[in-house]
Amino acid sequence: MTDLPTTAPEKDLVLDAVVDLDVPGPTISRHLYGHFAEHLGRCVYEGFWVGEDSDIPNVGGIRTDVVEALRELAIPNLRWPGGCFADTYHWRDGVGPAADRPRIVNTHWGDVVEDNSFGTHEFMALCDLLGTAPYISGNVGSGTVQETADWVEYLTRGDDSPMARLRREHGRDEPWGVSFFGIGNEPWGCGGNLRADQFASLARQHATYARDHGGNRLVRVAAGASDDDYAWTETLMQQVAKLGDADPRDLWQMVSFHFYTFAGTWGDKGAATEFTRDEYWATMRKALDVRRIIAGHSAVMDAYDPEAKLGLALDEWGTWWNVERDTNPGFLYQQNAMRDALVATVHFDAFHDHARRLRLANIAQTVNVLQSMLLTDGAKMIKTPTFHAFAMSAGHHDAASLPVRERTARATHDVDGTAVGTVSASASTKDGAVLVSLTNLDPDAPASVRIDLRGRVASDPVATVLAADDPAAHNTFDAPDAVTPCPLDGVTVTDGVLTAQLPPAAFATVRLTLG
Repeated sequence: MTDLPTTAPEKDLVLDAVVDLDVPGPTISRHLYGHFAEHLGRCVYEGFWVGEDSDIPNVGGIRTDVVEALRELAIPNLRWPGGCFADTYHWRDGVGPAADRPRIVNTHWGDVVEDNSFGTHEFMALCDLLGTAPYISGNVGSGTVQETADWVEYLTRGDDSPMARLRREHGRDEPWGVSFFGIGNEPWGCGGNLRADQFASLARQHATYARDHGGNRLVRVAAGASDDDYAWTETLMQQVAKLGDADPRDLWQMVSFHFYTFAGTWGDKGAATEFTRDEYWATMRKALDVRRIIAGHSAVMDAYDPEAKLGLALDEWGTWWNVERDTNPGFLYQQNAMRDALVATVHFDAFHDHARRLRLANIAQTVNVLQSMLLTDGAKMIKTPTFHAFAMSAGHHDAASLPVRERTARATHDVDGTAVGTVSASASTKDGAVLVSLTNLDPDAPASVRIDLRGRVASDPVATVLAADDPAAHNTFDAPDAVTPCPLDGVTVTDGVLTAQLPPAAFATVRLTLG
């Protein structure tokens, strides 16, 4: 949201704002709603993959219920195989007859044996079933430039090249279309413990040999910073500057960063469903900080690329809590509460407001790990509150952003000296409609909203709300619909003014028809 000159808010009015319907902003790339599937815990195995011999309904070993659920979200892209796992993964281990694939140890996540039964062909089949674009993360940390070159050729080349022939020997005649290719992952940490200048040199090499074959055009994503390490982003952008008058996209097309939300510290992040009000508000303060960090990386990129030819990618984000009791600490399995959904929706608003530069984002992760969309237990599957937040926001995909300009000062909550706004909003337009997203972060009080819709006539509001009596509320296998969307009554548009009353700790969307 942007600010107009403010006055004191009317009593009980939490948001008073203006949206100019006839002044669309940058397009909100659908790829800001991307997902992430790492070989971690039960995300791939038991989450996506059960094998063809499983009693759980599947297509070629891929769970049918998971695919059907995720298709409701219109997932635009899926990142794989990591994460930290990517920089220990050698792609040839995961192709060819499953019985001949070598076993490896997943040293990052649980120290378990990985049998490589889910590899390149299985992942690409999953993407086909989901109707999503693959985002392949290449191995820079322990891999070679030749591995990168060969994998891209194996995936995308259509003639009789060595890697294309090998792919055909493994049962796939035609090449796949690959949209995104990651040049490493967290090289400052699990991806090699490299300095920024060290990684920049390696990234130049790997990006050079991740070639475009035939009609396939890769978007190469250079692995970037943790949180607000703007110096890392600047080091990568300096490599682009060395290209001189050449197109900055000749090297890579995006630079990434990672940002996670939790209530405590990295050593003790807090519990997913058992938290105090202070911990709740600490979580929201942390989540809202993503705006500052996106703006900071964008400013660095603007200095070297003022026309925003390169994109910024937040290809790991979401909540990270202490693991659930009696689960493998290396599997990162956590429950998913209403609080998590609200963390997601304030991220969405930030993404929409920064759509000029931010063009790719991947929540971590899709099934059974961290802030997942779905949880499985054997043949059972449930949708999390975060799943519903994504589903309710699908109308923003590839829509033109509409800035929400505040006309009065927002209500705030003091969190250790920081004024945290209690309401977040964003809007977009496409196909003759407007979608307004509204989040009330206050867990104890409703929020009254008034938005002046200017420039065009908008009518026929259809409102949906996701809310719970307690921000710790969550879905379980015994109560799978404890937190689920329902219609929001009382939303009106009168004389061009949208009014709504949001319950405590709630996310709502309002769809309007343009006249």
